[in-house]
Amino acid sequence: MTHSHSHDHTHTPKNFSRAFAVSIALNTGFVIVEVSYGILANSLALIADAGHNLSDVLGLLLAWGASLLVRRLPTPRRTFGLKRSSILAALLNASFLLIVSGGVAWEAIQRLREPSVVAGGTVIVVALIGTVINTISAAMFFIGRKGDLNIRGAFLHLAADALVSIGVVLSGIVIMFTGWQWIDPVMSLVVIAVIASGTWQLFRESGNLILDAVPEEINPLAVSSYFEQLQGVARVHHLHIWAMSTTEICLTVNLVMPEGHPGDRFLEEVRHELHDRFDIVHPTIQIELGDLTHLHHSVSNHAA
Repeated sequence: MTHSHSHDHTHTPKNFSRAFAVSIALNTGFVIVEVSYGILANSLALIADAGHNLSDVLGLLLAWGASLLVRRLPTPRRTFGLKRSSILAALLNASFLLIVSGGVAWEAIQRLREPSVVAGGTVIVVALIGTVINTISAAMFFIGRKGDLNIRGAFLHLAADALVSIGVVLSGIVIMFTGWQWIDPVMSLVVIAVIASGTWQLFRESGNLILDAVPEEINPLAVSSYFEQLQGVARVHHLHIWAMSTTEICLTVNLVMPEGHPGDRFLEEVRHELHDRFDIVHPTIQIELGDLTHLHHSVSNHAA
């Protein structure tokens, strides 16, 4: 068996630790303010947003912890280190968010049946503060959003929060000018719908990755086709592609090459092509001559 590994690993830059720390501090302080004024203003929209911001703080803590754990060196027992912790963090974050969203949605439905008086002015001021805080926090992760699913998740979450806070501001304005108290629970349901939509995508993606599904950005048929078109390759089988972390993708494959082993230069070129075309950084390639009656059945590779 021939192994070919890339060392162009993508790591979270050191300055993101500061971004995590500042974002967590800002959002924690804002959660306290938002819950306090949400209770005083009798606004479920503010309390719903506070619950979401609290889950963001927990999500940021998970993402920060995972970004540190993925740097741990491999050991004889954990040969890949703790890189999968970033996927686990995303799954836990999504699960928690869905549970919180369900609880707030239930409360909003109860409020629709019996609307309560809401202080629109307080809602506007507090939500505006939230918009500023979330925009600042999201901006700190902007530069790293393309290189790491973990960082991109933090960025998108905070950016969505800024938009949600704007929605809460609008509900406060409507209440001030119309007196329509039912706008508050309706806006809460809109907030939950936005959160649940993005969270379900995160839950589905992270769930697939933790079950070793092919990452969504990779077309397994395209990878198989690439191997089949290589000179000297008669057949491709046992192709497996999975995520080792939110930034590193692994691959194993058996190539039947009747003319013999193509040499290290061939493997090096394949490794570079896999990295450049598909962002696969840990390929393991086994060369077979095809002169044996295979001891195992070939597995047809197809998209799930």
